Amino acid sequence: MRIDVITVLPEILESPLGHSIIKRAQQKGLVDLHIHQLRDYTTDKHRTVDDYAFGPDAGMVMKIEPIFSVITKLKAEREYDEVIYTSPDGDKLTQNLANELSIKGNLIILCGHYKGIDHRIREHLITREISIGDYVLSGGELAAAIIIDSVVRLIPGVLSDETSALTDSFQDGLLAPPVYTRPAEFNGWEVPEILTSGNFKKIEEWQMDQAVKRTKRLRPELLKRMKGED
Repeated sequence: MRIDVITVLPEILESPLGHSIIKRAQQKGLVDLHIHQLRDYTTDKHRTVDDYAFGPDAGMVMKIEPIFSVITKLKAEREYDEVIYTSPDGDKLTQNLANELSIKGNLIILCGHYKGIDHRIREHLITREISIGDYVLSGGELAAAIIIDSVVRLIPGVLSDETSALTDSFQDGLLAPPVYTRPAEFNGWEVPEILTSGNFKKIEEWQMDQAVKRTKRLRPELLKRMKGED
């Protein structure tokens, strides 16, 4: 998979995309990440990427010309499955959406800033808008990093144990069951006996029961969604 990120603040992405699982995925050649400084695609000497909005509203808007230039250049070099814009009014990022994106070939992610981007870009070049939550950030870089992390870890070969991602929360519509590790007893607190029994069938039944109970207690709307209820 190749992912191109367009941003005015590439330094924000250096740490989250340069360590841990994302770094190893790049080293294995499973993902090819490219960060593009939007200011490199301006035509004025001040490298301006924003301007005042038409109308009475306060705040600056990202200009159409540099965004058009970088996306057009990238699309002339290869085909892209999605051109994504990080926006608080986009589709909510979910595990299902991450799964869908993880099987794509090439992605462009445009990081929003200021009051947003010229809407003509959204109308004519963006194929998908994604939000990480119902709140507003100073820029789309952190949202882009979260999208990339959620997607890349699902690519076969990225995780040391590929089955690990299959038991994550939301993968089957439920929250994950509790997990424990050694020692089996600490400070008087004990690991549930079933987990040390060696009876894998019983363990799987316990895990499913716990997943349903935790989901019912913490995120009951997920169970309703699974049942097709409003």
